[in-house]
Amino acid sequence: MNKALVVAIDGPSGSGKSSVSKGVAGRFHLSYLDTGAMYRAMTWFMLDQGVDLADPDAIAGACERPQIVSGTDPAGPTIQVGSVDVGVAIRAPEVTQAVSTVSAVPAVRDRMVQLQRAEVAEAGEQAVGIVVEGRDIGTTVLPDADVKVYLTADPAVRAQRRSAEDAGLAHGSVGASATEESIRRRDQLDSGRAASPLRAAADAQVVDATHLDLAQTIDAVASLVSAAVDGSDDD
Repeated sequence: MNKALVVAIDGPSGSGKSSVSKGVAGRFHLSYLDTGAMYRAMTWFMLDQGVDLADPDAIAGACERPQIVSGTDPAGPTIQVGSVDVGVAIRAPEVTQAVSTVSAVPAVRDRMVQLQRAEVAEAGEQAVGIVVEGRDIGTTVLPDADVKVYLTADPAVRAQRRSAEDAGLAHGSVGASATEESIRRRDQLDSGRAASPLRAAADAQVVDATHLDLAQTIDAVASLVSAAVDGSDDD
């Protein structure tokens, strides 16, 4: 690669963005940024500080306070609020239920976009390149990304996968049915918000992972990255 490659992977909750993005980043020796974890960290902070989540102005007034630090090694990504490791805490049900509300506040999104672009700029300065995954990366955060992917899957399949994933965490799984209901609600909130709604960028390549396992999905996305790299080398 003759330049620091930037890969944007967007998609709805439970589509496998994190696992696929880490796999692709590892394959191409790129950094990895989980923007969803950043929003969850902000939500954890709001809950921890007792901010009234029914009051968007209160959320906006508090969103500059936390220092959110992302570790970008795809083999071991981390997320901290100040010096507190919140990697486990941000996956708790109360955070999952509240994150769409916090994420919808424009001031929160503005702050996160600044932090995310700073991480990408740092990866570029180090000539490493980066895979960034989230919900508005190709449309808002990095509209000039070298590769844009919209990763999706049927809601029922996403729920089964997320439920299985949650079963291995401390808080456990609420079951596939309840998880699917939560995922559909999250989809509606994320796609319907006024600030940077969830949608595929006009130039994104859609990968439907409904009938693909993790390895196959990584291969599908990696092939798109390889095509971009090969095209860049031809310039």
